[in-house]
Amino acid sequence: MRDPSLILVVDDNPDNREILEAGLGSQGYATVSAVDGEEALGAAREHLPDLILLDVMMPKLDGFEVCRRLKADSSLPFMPIILITAKVGLADVVLGLEAGADEYLTKPFEYAALVARVRSILRIKALHDKVQAQAIELASWNQTLERRVAEQVAEIERVGRLRRFLPPQVTALITSSESDALLESHRREVTVIFCDLRGFTAFAERASAEEVMGVLHEYHEVLGPLIHRFEGTLERFLGDGLMVLFNDPVRCSDHAERAVRLAVAMRDAVDRLAAGWRERGFGLGFGIGIAQGEATLGRIGFEGRYDYTAIGRVSNLSARLCAEAADRQILVSQAVGDAVGQIAVAEPLVPIVLKGFEGVVPLSAITALRE
Repeated sequence: MRDPSLILVVDDNPDNREILEAGLGSQGYATVSAVDGEEALGAAREHLPDLILLDVMMPKLDGFEVCRRLKADSSLPFMPIILITAKVGLADVVLGLEAGADEYLTKPFEYAALVARVRSILRIKALHDKVQAQAIELASWNQTLERRVAEQVAEIERVGRLRRFLPPQVTALITSSESDALLESHRREVTVIFCDLRGFTAFAERASAEEVMGVLHEYHEVLGPLIHRFEGTLERFLGDGLMVLFNDPVRCSDHAERAVRLAVAMRDAVDRLAAGWRERGFGLGFGIGIAQGEATLGRIGFEGRYDYTAIGRVSNLSARLCAEAADRQILVSQAVGDAVGQIAVAEPLVPIVLKGFEGVVPLSAITALRE
């Protein structure tokens, strides 16, 4: 509500209007006036007064009809109305209140009674405006809160998707950028590890479901932390098979070396697991293939189920090398063998023919890491 309060005085009698405006002015109120019902409607919509003193008996539109129209107009703010009339019958009072009037004052009225009613109604107006302002503010807060909750839920879902295939430190780097741009389709040189258990298919056919799931749980529990430690990107689980990327989505200059170090660590870890499996009668081994080359990388899938994948010759080559690897053997492509000569012992092997590749494929076996 404005200060000073603005009061619209509506009366077809100029003397009455003058008396009311003078009295209200002496109390510090601002006033505007209208001489009939139609003019009152226009003045109310133009000035949006804090209070309307409305005479009932007027030409064109009487006070009851003006009151009804103003109260029915939802585009207008709350404007309390005091009806002023010479009629004193109960029926007229009821008619005025049903039309929407907030107070009733009969002529002739005492000046003190008028001022008291005006102050009372303006207090109601002030309280109403305060409640309205608080409601608007609360609605704004609710919208802000809803937006923030939606953003946080989306971020949680986004982080959850990333954590499915990225190590924690890489997930933190991507989420801090507030963008999934790193996960969009692109081409890049990567090093790919493919590994799986030797003899797993035969084992799964004869072992119980509980035994199969128990072995896989132990296997994944051991290899998962190693992948995170070496900052590899877990591209997929394929039962007993794992595919891990290096140099994407976050670049690293030593991606071939990291892949070989991870492969050796995984081999050693599975060695310890295999000893326990053998005691339980499970004859399982472990083979690894590593290749380096360009791939198309990016996020694939649909809403609610996304994966991050590498497509191309390098992925196929790592899988073929893994399939050729004997138990505890780490077979690497020529590019990987050339890249890791300073940190690993790579024993050249006789080139072999691999399904899907033309000619023979040169390869090496990593036997140990250099001190």
